Amino acid sequence: MKQLLLVFAFLASIFQIHSQENLPTDYLTKEFHQGRREAFRALMPANSVAVVFSYPERVFSRDIDYTYHANPDMYYLSGYKEPDAVLLIFKEAQGPEKYNEVLFVREKNATREMWTGRRLGIEGAKSKLGFSNVYNGKDFNAFAIDFSKFDKVIYDRIPTDVAENNSPDNLYSLFKSFKSKAGITQADETSTGLFDKITSSLREIKTPEELVLMRKTVKLSCIAHNEVMKAVGPDMSENEADGIHAYIHKHYGAEGEGYAPIVGAGANGCILHYWENNATKIDNQLLLMDVGSEYHGYSADVTRTIPANGKFSEEQKAIYQIVYDAQEAVFKICKEGTPLVALNETAKDVIAKGLIKLGIITDPKDVKLYYPHGCSHFLGLDVHDKGIFNGPQTLIKENMILTVEPGIYIPPNSKCDKKWWNIGVRIEDDILMLKDSYENLSIDSPRKWQDIEALAKQKSTFNEMKFPKI
Repeated sequence: MKQLLLVFAFLASIFQIHSQENLPTDYLTKEFHQGRREAFRALMPANSVAVVFSYPERVFSRDIDYTYHANPDMYYLSGYKEPDAVLLIFKEAQGPEKYNEVLFVREKNATREMWTGRRLGIEGAKSKLGFSNVYNGKDFNAFAIDFSKFDKVIYDRIPTDVAENNSPDNLYSLFKSFKSKAGITQADETSTGLFDKITSSLREIKTPEELVLMRKTVKLSCIAHNEVMKAVGPDMSENEADGIHAYIHKHYGAEGEGYAPIVGAGANGCILHYWENNATKIDNQLLLMDVGSEYHGYSADVTRTIPANGKFSEEQKAIYQIVYDAQEAVFKICKEGTPLVALNETAKDVIAKGLIKLGIITDPKDVKLYYPHGCSHFLGLDVHDKGIFNGPQTLIKENMILTVEPGIYIPPNSKCDKKWWNIGVRIEDDILMLKDSYENLSIDSPRKWQDIEALAKQKSTFNEMKFPKI
């Protein structure tokens, strides 16, 4: 047994010596994250401290966890992507050392890293993330901080479903220690609201560094949509179309998708958040694909609706054209200063008139039966990203990224002519708002029905792939 332990220790030491090679070189820099902390600090009230926790790990099956996804706010402010961590940001410099931030991280553990991957540890957080004051998570409980001396302690909502664990360095213990130190018996809504307001005001405006990643994640998502347009056929399954997206994303270095892909044929495309993607044949129906990659934390959100047989029917074309016209109308007002609610009102008006013209509805108010969602949301680190919305007075700002995604969904048994049933159309693009105009980040994937039909005639590499029958 002793010899076995020595072997494990030796292997662990080898693992630690050799750093991981061939990593991407386009991650956000430590200077970016430092700049975001400075921007956060500038918005903090006097004599305050902000406390930011990592997200918990979640169980997938028994003793297997889901692939870990970092808290976007923790990542935004620190670059740290591991669980069991807490970041303190001070408005004013603290103590004789004049420090204004402290990061507590997962402790290095050679044996655990053999099983579950590398950890940055203290030295890694210092060298790669640019922090001067870094400690192991287990040291947080003994860390000398008197929260009562601050006029405001700012923190995000603390999850209530984190499994109890008495180990001193896990997230449960960090939460427990913080609440004890800060005298918190229940969440202070003014503190959590202030945290959300500060992070929302920062994250709704994208920096040049973020725009580089956003352009890339959207572009590679467009390539994936285009490849499915070329490869699709009536005998293809929804799951297979989903898989083409996933392969293209991975091919270009994306970590995965920014949300559960929605790939629905016919009536399935009329379900707004259809996630099963398990129809074995698309048949001669429309295929609605709402799929976006996640590249280095940043999510695309692109939707295209295509005919599986490569050609729109007259009914499909009529509905598609209304959605396209609604999107075009919204684009015309995409710029700084436009009320955010105007985007949806514009889309709704065009769709209502179009449906009335086709005889599907007679009253404009009934548009909500077939267009039940809003037209736009913020996009970035989260697919439904943070941003400040205060009703009709909220104006679009330069360097916001918003989706523009009108749609029409006519499920079976709708109160209209049966020829319209099972037609679901959404066209969604990712729009960077400029001073006097906009940039369509997802322009590389065709939107006009004529262009989609033209692309469908091209050959796809995936059509040539042959696999054994099972």
